[in-house]
Amino acid sequence: MPKILIIDDERSIRHTLKEILEYESYSVDEAADGEVGLDQLRKNKYDVVLCDIKMPKMDGLEVLQRAQEIAPDVPFIMISAHGTIDTAVDATKKGAYDFLQKPPDLNRLLVTVRNALDKANLVTETKKLKKKISKNYEMVGSSPALEKVRRAIDKVAQTDARVLITGPNGAGKEMVARQLHEKSNRSDGPMVEVNCAAIPSELIESELFGHEKGSFTSAVKQRIGKFEQANGGTLFLDEIGDMSLSAQAKVLRALQENKITRVGGEKEISVDVRVVAATNKDLLKEIEDRNFREDLYHRLGVILIHVPPLNERREDIPELVQKFLADIARDYGSKPKRITPAALTFLQQLDWRGNIRELRNVVERLVIMSDDEISEEDARSFARPAVA
Repeated sequence: MPKILIIDDERSIRHTLKEILEYESYSVDEAADGEVGLDQLRKNKYDVVLCDIKMPKMDGLEVLQRAQEIAPDVPFIMISAHGTIDTAVDATKKGAYDFLQKPPDLNRLLVTVRNALDKANLVTETKKLKKKISKNYEMVGSSPALEKVRRAIDKVAQTDARVLITGPNGAGKEMVARQLHEKSNRSDGPMVEVNCAAIPSELIESELFGHEKGSFTSAVKQRIGKFEQANGGTLFLDEIGDMSLSAQAKVLRALQENKITRVGGEKEISVDVRVVAATNKDLLKEIEDRNFREDLYHRLGVILIHVPPLNERREDIPELVQKFLADIARDYGSKPKRITPAALTFLQQLDWRGNIRELRNVVERLVIMSDDEISEEDARSFARPAVA
């Protein structure tokens, strides 16, 4: 049941509002002044607050500002008998969800409360989703090689410096990019990912910079590119070594000027984007072979972070296996399976050319093929099954 707090010095108004809201199946608490209201906010969790503006001791706008330090996500609906447009604007600027005049219209009151509850639920769900996504991209392990990567992330994340992440396929380059974004000042902004290897060379420019309607045969409407979508956040260019030379030239210009031009357009559009790139290729060799621009390499590689292959951090395998067992059990809606120390030791001895991605697939195979406990015999039988 949604819980609502009413802060108002007029007892009759509090009781009227409480009666209306309780009839609509809301749980309602009252506070006769701002101090009591703030104390209630400290002690209890509320979904919405209705707060009068003109009150003795502390006015509603001060209550609103102080409440944002206690419960920043709770929507405040301000109410006043002496409301003006200026008062409403001032309340909104200070963080109020909406403003109602006394005596409030019944329908308007209920609609506003429902909308505020929807907003609160959306904020909560977004936080849960972000937490879940962040957990999915958690870097697991305590090896010296991984600790070195973590230290680099912690030093670089709070800056806007461009980062080039190198390492083999499946080693966790995307996880590093996600951690850089989550720990940065841009974490509230979007993180937009582009897999440069998966997009045909003739479409990569449209994908990155967008296009205007009619700029080419299939351009039936305007399209916003990834640079614009990532404005205020982070743009992750995965497999940057597979980008065409013509697209590289345009990316270089965007990095130099912080401006882009849509395909078929003439207007320059300013963008505020932090670019993080990743590759499994040796870009210095690609430069020698004239497949990659040296000036772009130096623009992207302000900070270089190398993600070591799993074979160079085998001590992380037990922790990774336990995480995958828990993740797979959650996905399957079952209890996590146990694995014997001997099975873990065997897995640590294998050659992991596919890195973490391959290990995850093997753990899922073992979960499916073994009984309640994964034994060394299971690991020997199913980790590297014979190909017919």
